[in-house]
Amino acid sequence: MRKIDPAETETGRVPADVIRPLSDALGTTDVAVNYYELAPGESTAYGLHAHGDQEDVFHVLSGEVTFETRDEPVRASAGELVRVGHGEYQRTRNGGEERAPVLALGAPKGGGDTEILRACPDCGTRTGQELSLNDDRTAVGARCVDCDTVTGEFD
Repeated sequence: MRKIDPAETETGRVPADVIRPLSDALGTTDVAVNYYELAPGESTAYGLHAHGDQEDVFHVLSGEVTFETRDEPVRASAGELVRVGHGEYQRTRNGGEERAPVLALGAPKGGGDTEILRACPDCGTRTGQELSLNDDRTAVGARCVDCDTVTGEFD
């Protein structure tokens, strides 16, 4: 058994104000555990994405978030849980006016390949993306795999 204080763990790199990857601190081997605090307008990912082998469960601790999908958006409020199956595209975004803490569980832990889709202005549609750190390692850039256009940069 292991008990941790999420506030004492290292922060991760996503476009959220607060991301705390908790798997290593907890010593989990089969499940990924992440804690997010989303400020209004923030999301948990750089774009719509799907994990090849991982299903996720998101528990909205307070506030409200919207899960963008390829179809209809799904809204979830405090106390509600949302399951995303492997291969399903989603992006969790706080469209409200309050911070929204969210606990995310994913299994299996590795998740397999992740495909990210973002709008590419040159292609005129959502396309697959590659993410990479910029030269000074202070930001993550997204680039269209079809035409090599930069579609976003996140610090």
